Amino acid sequence: MALNIDKVAVLGSGVMGSAIAAHLANAGIPSLMLDIVPPQVGEGDDPKDPVFRNRFAASALKAALNARPAPFYRKNLSDLIEIGNFDDDFERIAEADWIIEVVKEDLEIKRSVLSRVAEHRRPGSLVSSNTSGITIGAMAEGLDEDFRRHFLGTHFFNPPRYLYLLEIIPTDDTDKGLLADFIDFSDRILGKGIVQAKDTPNFVANRIGVFGMMDAIAAMGEQKLGVEEIDFLTGPIVGHPKSASFRTADLVGLDTFVAVAGNVYNGCPNDESREIFATPTILKNMLEAGYLGDKTGGGFYKKSKDAEGNRVIMTLDLDSMDYREKQRPKFPELEAIRNIEDIGERLPALLGSKGRAAEFTWRTLSRLFQYCAFRIGEIADDPSPIDDGMRWGFGWELGPFQKWDILGFTATAKRMKEEGLELPAWIETMLEKKADGFYKIEGGKVSIWDPSTGDYKERVSDPGRITLAHLKAAGATIKSNAGASIVDLGDGVACLEFHSKMNTLGPDIIGMVSKAVAEVQANYDGLVVANQGENFSVGANLMLVLQEALEQEWDDLNIMIAGFQRATMALKYAPVPTVVAPHGLCLGGGAEFVLHGQRTRASAETYIGLVEVGAGVLPAGGGCKELYLRTLDRHSNSKDLLPVVQKTFETIGMAKVATSALEARDFGFMRESDGFSINRERLVGDAKAAVISMVKEGWKAGKPLTKIPVMGRAGVAVIESVLHNMQDGKFISEHDRKIGLKVGTIICGGDLTGKQDVSEQYLLDLEREHFLSLLGERKSLERMQAILKTGKPLRN
Repeated sequence: MALNIDKVAVLGSGVMGSAIAAHLANAGIPSLMLDIVPPQVGEGDDPKDPVFRNRFAASALKAALNARPAPFYRKNLSDLIEIGNFDDDFERIAEADWIIEVVKEDLEIKRSVLSRVAEHRRPGSLVSSNTSGITIGAMAEGLDEDFRRHFLGTHFFNPPRYLYLLEIIPTDDTDKGLLADFIDFSDRILGKGIVQAKDTPNFVANRIGVFGMMDAIAAMGEQKLGVEEIDFLTGPIVGHPKSASFRTADLVGLDTFVAVAGNVYNGCPNDESREIFATPTILKNMLEAGYLGDKTGGGFYKKSKDAEGNRVIMTLDLDSMDYREKQRPKFPELEAIRNIEDIGERLPALLGSKGRAAEFTWRTLSRLFQYCAFRIGEIADDPSPIDDGMRWGFGWELGPFQKWDILGFTATAKRMKEEGLELPAWIETMLEKKADGFYKIEGGKVSIWDPSTGDYKERVSDPGRITLAHLKAAGATIKSNAGASIVDLGDGVACLEFHSKMNTLGPDIIGMVSKAVAEVQANYDGLVVANQGENFSVGANLMLVLQEALEQEWDDLNIMIAGFQRATMALKYAPVPTVVAPHGLCLGGGAEFVLHGQRTRASAETYIGLVEVGAGVLPAGGGCKELYLRTLDRHSNSKDLLPVVQKTFETIGMAKVATSALEARDFGFMRESDGFSINRERLVGDAKAAVISMVKEGWKAGKPLTKIPVMGRAGVAVIESVLHNMQDGKFISEHDRKIGLKVGTIICGGDLTGKQDVSEQYLLDLEREHFLSLLGERKSLERMQAILKTGKPLRN
């Protein structure tokens, strides 16, 4: 990668500008964030004071620090953002390797700012305009050749930290080498999924996403469905986020949504479905009433309180334009279908059902498929940019062409034609050539239909991006059961993959750990523990534990917990390198796997914590022991064990969950030396590289520790005093106190007189003993039942 970006100038500090600066900071890149000088001088303001002149940028940075969800991995990363203003600091953009303009979505305003950029930038520096749909080429007209060669469009999706998609839009003048380098930089350093878009209104994802939402409004009128019913039918049941259609519109803002739709209506006169982008009466009425969504306190939905002061959600009645109580959609025919976890099974089952839901879904999907098919050649050259854009930018499980494939390419196309839906010539070619679908996987390699050649083309593979499903399709599975598999990653590295429901830890996964270690010891150089589900693991199978406890099967539970402890210790002391690669939620037992990995390579978006106290129990897979050891290492220069005990107890007792890999280091769940991957699709490949690096370093297995210093009774007494005060102040319940005391007893080594050395096995035995004792408590079982029923802890 020849492109070196060591500093960025962010021009515009609004919600998007400050969020982009924050994500640059997440990647370790400093930025200069500028905005205009406030046009109004208030009472007490000194117009020459930098505090006044930089007020807009300073306020934006402060807002970003307080924003939820947090745009920073860790708050102190804001130190990488320097603020200034357009009048005093514009010349400093010459310091930047990349200048990104993020001002108002107005072509003339953008052209004005970019003309100033052309005057002050350093020749050779990259310039981009961040926009959701304004034509890029028009912005650079009349500017010098070096500027035009180094200019392109970027479209970060908001919030940039969390939404994976970055659309990059070159112009005819953009240097091709620069474009390739910037794509590589955005992928590897910023961690983005890149869609290279054509310079057409709304580019790729917004073009398709807005069509889908506008068409849902049209279908709502045709089929006499309500707001809640549309959001149900365009949400998780079809593989879309919970925000579905109208909640998404509220989040975006109805005025913004209508403006983005207007980009297509005004800019695409030849779009065969242009009229769908015209503002419908429903939206006109809402705009006139000032119902713009969250920004005005209400849109399709509104937060309110009932007579008892409880928070409730109200829904806008589109006939009366008054808010009413939100109603639960009723589609009895979908009760069984909605619980099918696999979208590849759920979507065909939905369309195969009878009733309004199936009718609406077919009507909207068939028109979506048709619209996307006609966009090939205009906004993309093949189906993959559209599918990638909708998955990465709108959070769909599958893109439109991928959905078409799982419904059966030929059968779906024929039904569409029978119903009078015209299809483009390239789809007719696929039918004539009896193509099976838009994608096919052979030998672990993905090919996609290329409309320009009328045949499949192999997607360019990147060895750093490993897809476990593709490897398994190519026969790389070594061993497998219902909950876990061992997969050959190549180059002497195997992977232990979880694939139970929500990757909960049960006997299948625990049993596969010892098999994985034995297999790797015999035939491989090292092991990665990873999966590519939505989350790494939400913890132990609580339902199984609860059932055993209710039946008082204490011997079975003891064997179960001992087996879990053997599994985590097997990872820690495996005779080959083991790297655990968590991502997403990594809770309870999932965190204990991470703590016992010889190294960790985490996704930057890893949310890890030992949360067992919320379920009425405590970490028993070595979590208490291992977090204490991690904290002990951090205090190795001190002989005082009390800070170690306090820190460990606080993290476990308060069920703290790190909100990023960097915070996981702060909490002790990761070592300072453990790395993280900003690009989630590179995580398995990066973990594999870490294993290979350990092999080259000559890594050797350690032995279980036998001399771990603990405080004994003195430490327990301190914790007991703290818990007493907390209960006295009504911060915790009596049962919280009981659980907390057991956690404290474990990390202090139990009932020992004075400071002593103990072994890892001794602490594991304490964990198991106190875990089992809590399962005999009625209130612990009530908490476990509440977690399983509501997903929320019960404070009893």
